[in-house]
Formats: sequence, C-alpha cells, structure tokens
Amino acid sequence: MFNLFLSVMKLSLSPLAWAVNVALVTPVYASSPAQMLDPIRISASPFNVSAQEMVSPATILQGPQLNLNRAPSLGELLGSQPGIHSDTFGSGASRPVIRGQTAPRVKVLSDGSEIMDASNVSPDHAITIDTWLAERVEILRGPASLLFGGSSIGGVVNVIDRKVPTYIPDRPEGALHVEGSSVDQGRASAVELTTGADNIALHIEGSHHKNKDYRVPQWHDSHVNDSRSRSDAMSLGLSFIGDQGYLGGAYSYREDTYGLPGHTHEYESCHPHGSSLHCGGHGHEHEHEHEHEHEHDEHNASAHLRHQRFDLRGELRDPLPGFEYARLRAAYTDYHHVEKENGQAGTRFSNRGYDTRLELSHQPIGQLKGVVGLQTSLSDFASKDGHENFIPKTRTRNQGLFLLEHIQWDNWRVEFGARHEWQTITPDSQTLRRHKGQANSLSVGTTWKFAPEYSASLSLSRSQRLPNAQELFAKGVHFATLTYEQGNPHLERETSNNIDIGVSKHTGDLRLEARAFYNRNKNYIYARTLDQSEDFRLIRYSQDEAQFWGLEAQASYPLTSAVSLSVYGDLVRGKLLHPDRALPRMPAARLGVRSDLNWQNWAAYVSYTQTLAQHRSAEFERDTASFGMLSMGVSYTHRVAQTDYTVYLKGSNLLNKLAYNHTSFISRHAPFQGRNITAGLRIEF
Repeated sequence: MFNLFLSVMKLSLSPLAWAVNVALVTPVYASSPAQMLDPIRISASPFNVSAQEMVSPATILQGPQLNLNRAPSLGELLGSQPGIHSDTFGSGASRPVIRGQTAPRVKVLSDGSEIMDASNVSPDHAITIDTWLAERVEILRGPASLLFGGSSIGGVVNVIDRKVPTYIPDRPEGALHVEGSSVDQGRASAVELTTGADNIALHIEGSHHKNKDYRVPQWHDSHVNDSRSRSDAMSLGLSFIGDQGYLGGAYSYREDTYGLPGHTHEYESCHPHGSSLHCGGHGHEHEHEHEHEHEHDEHNASAHLRHQRFDLRGELRDPLPGFEYARLRAAYTDYHHVEKENGQAGTRFSNRGYDTRLELSHQPIGQLKGVVGLQTSLSDFASKDGHENFIPKTRTRNQGLFLLEHIQWDNWRVEFGARHEWQTITPDSQTLRRHKGQANSLSVGTTWKFAPEYSASLSLSRSQRLPNAQELFAKGVHFATLTYEQGNPHLERETSNNIDIGVSKHTGDLRLEARAFYNRNKNYIYARTLDQSEDFRLIRYSQDEAQFWGLEAQASYPLTSAVSLSVYGDLVRGKLLHPDRALPRMPAARLGVRSDLNWQNWAAYVSYTQTLAQHRSAEFERDTASFGMLSMGVSYTHRVAQTDYTVYLKGSNLLNKLAYNHTSFISRHAPFQGRNITAGLRIEF
C-alpha cells in the first residue's frame, strides 16, 4: 500500500498534477493500532511554530474558544475576532472580511484544499464549510497568505476537520454537541465518532441546523423576512496508517436551504444603454435623493444547494532522498445551487472541479529549512436559466509553484518565500476570448525577540492577483447586490505591495499584541458605479490605484488568580486614490472590553464592544450609526471517567440594540439579530 503511495508521491512532482498545503499540521503517525504518538499540532506555518512565533499575524480558534463561538456560517463564527468582520446575508450565508477585504481576495480552505462552491460569486451564496464540526480554524492575515495564491491578498481562512483520521485511537472516541437559540428558535446538533483496528481508522460525522426568521428590535415586522435556514451535512472517512505515515480519503455530502432577505425582482427589466441605466417604468432620476426606505413587493426568496466532495489526504516520512516528509491534499467537488422565487425555480449555479496540493519539506541545508510546493486546480463553473444568469459557462485552470524558507539566528527568525502561478479562463462563448495570465508573489519577514517576553516583527510582500471569470465576463442583473454587472475582458493583473509591523508579549501576567499594516494596490479591481436608478446600480469592473491601512490590538491582565481583564480594538481604512474616494462596505472601527472568570469547574465572561459610526462611505452608500453590544456567558465542565461534559449558557446583544452591519450588502434589509439567549451541551469521550 505504501509503495503505491510513494509512487503516487513521485509522480506528483509534475506541475500539472499536484500542489501543497502550506499551513497545516505536523505529521501524526501510529506505530501500532493502540499507540498514538505526538498529537497533531496545527499552526499557520509549515515550520511547526506557534501563532505567537509567526512572522505574519495569525489567529487560531480551537477548544472552548471555538465551541462557544460556533455559528451556522463561517463569517458569523469569525466576525468578532480583531481585524475580522462578516458580510452577513441573513442567517444562511456570510463570508469573513479580513482587513477590509472579502471574497475573492480572502480564500477559504478545508484542511488546505480549495472550497469550490459559489460563495466567491455573490454574498448570498453560502460557504460550504461545516462550522459545527470544525476542529480548529486558522486565520492568516498579511504576507503569509501569498503561499495560497495571489488571490488571497486579504487573507486565508483554513478550517481543520477530522474527516480523514490521522491516528488510531486506543478506544472509540468522539463528541456530541447540541444547542438552542431564542432569537430565531434555532436548533443545532452535531455528532462524530472515530474508531479503528490494526492499521485502519474510521471516522463518521454529521450535523443538523435549523432556525426560523430571527427577531430584530424596533423593526417594522419585528423579524427579518426570509432569514430562516436549514443545513444537513455528513461525512465518512477511512485511513490506512503505518509507521511512515498515512493515506486516507473521505466522502462528504451537504444540503442547505435558506431564505434571501431583501431579495427582489423588481428591477429585472433594468438594462444598460452605454454607461446609462434604463429601468422602464421605474423612471430615471439622477438628481433625486431617496430619503425613504424603498418598499418591495412581498415575495418568498430562497436558495437550495447540494454539495458533494471527495477528499484524499496523505503524509509520508522520508519520501525521497533529501526530503523529510511529503504532504498531499486533493479534493474533487460537485456543487449545485438553485434560487427560487415563491417556490418557482430560477437561476441554477454549478461548480465541478478539483484542487490538489503537494508539499515537500527538504532536509536542513546548514541553518536553512523550508518547503517547496506544487498546486493545480480546475473549475467548471456554470449558471443557467432564470434572470440572474449573468456569468457565462467558464473553465478556470490554475497551476502554482512556491517556495518558503526560514533561518533561525539567536533571537532572530527570518522567513522568505516566493510563488509563481499560471491561470487560464476559457469562456464557453463564440464572442468572448480566452484569458491567460501569470502572477508572481514575493515576501520576506523577520521576528526579533528584543527583550525577555517581548518580540517584534516586520513583513514585506508583493502579491499579484489575476482577475476571475466574474470580473472579466459578467453581463446581466444580480439581484443579491441590486446591480447590473458588466465585466471587463481587458482587466490586467492586480499588484499589492504590503507592509506589516507588530509587537507582542505572550508570557507573564501582561499579554499584548498590536499590529499596523499598509497595503498599496496597483490596478485594483473594483465594481465602479456608472449610473443608478433608485436602489439599483449599473456597475462595471474597473481598475485603479487603492490603499488600505489599519490597526489591530488586544491586551489582557489578571486582576486576581481567577479574574482577568482584556481590551481590544481594530481599525481599517480603504480608498481609491484616483479619484480620491472611499471604497464601499469598509468595516467600522471597534473598541471592546472583556472580563473572564475561571474558578474550579466554572468559567464565565462579560464583554462589551462598541462599534463606531462609519461616515467614510462610498458613492451611493449610506452612513452607519454607532452601536454597542453587551454579551455574557457561563459554562460548567465536569469529567466522569473518560468523558467530559460542558454545559453553557450565553447571551448576545443583551441590550437589544437595533444595529446595522456596514460590511453587508443588505444591511438595511437584515440588521444584526436582537437579544439572543443560547444554551448548549457538549460531550467529548
């Protein structure tokens, strides 16, 4: 079996075949069925360093911190972390916003492999990640993310799961998680089990979530219409584990049904005349400012998706002369999505393709340690039927080659890396031409432990992103964003020059981390508004110079042996330079304070976060008022034999404030949830 695996690894060195997972885990092996060696240590670097030792900023959510923040969608799960927001779209869909950037500049991975769904196309398309069964979530911000491709200029979210087992437990082990919420009558449950014998390990898991329309204070309907959602997922994985490594696979299936708040077909007759927009009976008034909320016809809009995925993962020690280990991550995805209006099927989306990564860690050359990697992916994306068939059928091929090295000298650590990638997008059209391009990305960074317990870091990078099919070829109405989109087949690659500076202290009573960043983008691709009729806009993908800068900071200090106090905050600014104007949906600045109590088996917290007003709005965008969110929670953990039980109760928006999310496309149609009480139970055995 492993001879076959070794042969596969050797064949994988073709640049058209495999690629790498660059920020995953150190190998975990079992020398016998009953023996588990060192536990998996996941970090945001292939060098097996902690998040605190990384040159570039990284955040890791795991254990109790992850369990108490679980949510139906990935953006909602991560949205409270410093430097991270969410472009919420009701309950069914939300995407992470990192330092003012979201899809396609923020890449979401499943244990290092691409998520080939339709979430990059529109904010109302769900990310097909099972947040209820995630083991760990890694967030990379800044230069380190270039190793996952130039398109990840904003950052990378890598969700680690247990679908493919990497060790054989001494006895069957698993977890059960159930939760209920009051604001939407939500119910969630998840279960997983890992077992094995001889050299075979088996893992099975499943999850279910369902909620009704959620309530909002001081809202005309008291709840947000079409904010209900339902999701069901399952996975079955099998691995062969030996002395030198493992090889395993998993099959996953997921179905989602969720409402689309604010979705309207009122503007389906809108079409462009050159750079002007004509909307028939709506009239066309350029100078009139609409001070009222536009009333839309009553309707019921929903999305239904089905996602099947096959994963292949493997790790092998001493695969080739001169190399310490090899890691393989490969996946094939079959995704389908249909949107319905009052029960009638409309536009259908599909995405079929594969993504493969191979990483080889070479043996030390003097003090130099590092990895080389290859990657390839293929995506066949199509939309058909309905009024939102605005992207032609396209085939996107991408190949990448990268290198990451590091050197350790006393109190200094230096990392440098490079990536080159090729991309070809072929539209299924006789009037559109194939688009080909190449991109290069470079980074260098250092960490300096300048005093006991303190360290400083500096990172510089130059990242390039190639335009995607939507930016090149879109043509038609897009109701989720209330736009008529026009692609631009003449778009060039986008180049971002970045600097990130940080200081941190992760030992002792006082813990702190503060970072500042600045990004200057050449040929930044954005949706330029050409014309507007009421709430509907005509946009064309264009390029200009842009800049982003911001700050992120957090600090904590123990007041007593059981009570600690933390403060945190973030700020990001983004604008076009020619002409000088703000970019849309830039997150508002936040400041917060939190107190934690840990006493015997009890844990509790109380936090208050003030989101400041956002007055730096883009054209045709409304300002957002400031608001404060009060949250509290308490949990009790008890161990019986070899089983851990955790019962928790938490509340969010306890002051029941009406609040709008400035990063959301539908902030005025779907505000944040009102007061919510959540109760849950987690059992691990």
